Amino acid sequence: MAHQNDPQVIRRLLTEHGRWAVVGLSDNPRRVAVGVSRFLQDGLGMEIIPVSLKGDDVHGRQGYTRLADIPGPIDVVDCFVNSSRVGAVVDQAIAVGAKAVWLQLGVIDEDAARRAAEAGLDVVMDTCPAMEAPALGL
Repeated sequence: MAHQNDPQVIRRLLTEHGRWAVVGLSDNPRRVAVGVSRFLQDGLGMEIIPVSLKGDDVHGRQGYTRLADIPGPIDVVDCFVNSSRVGAVVDQAIAVGAKAVWLQLGVIDEDAARRAAEAGLDVVMDTCPAMEAPALGL
């Protein structure tokens, strides 16, 4: 059965202050992750933690190369990676005890979504916070 996003989960994730590890967030201003993470940080008041292959610092926040290197709890792992690679990121999110995974618009992996849900994580897939927030009046 295909994953269906729960509007109440989306609302809660976007309205409760949280620590969002943004995987695929580099300092490349042409990448959509830069604008969406800025919206999360400045528009919604979330704490952003950049995660990328190079561990770039972004928006004045220290970057990391792996979720396991981030000190403290992670509320949401926001995935700006290719669908073929997102399963590994979701598995890392489960391993570090994240509370939720958010697979961005166009990022779809039904098996990874199922694994995350079975591990007790909230799952949002194939949508973007910058699209969902205005739809919710945020």
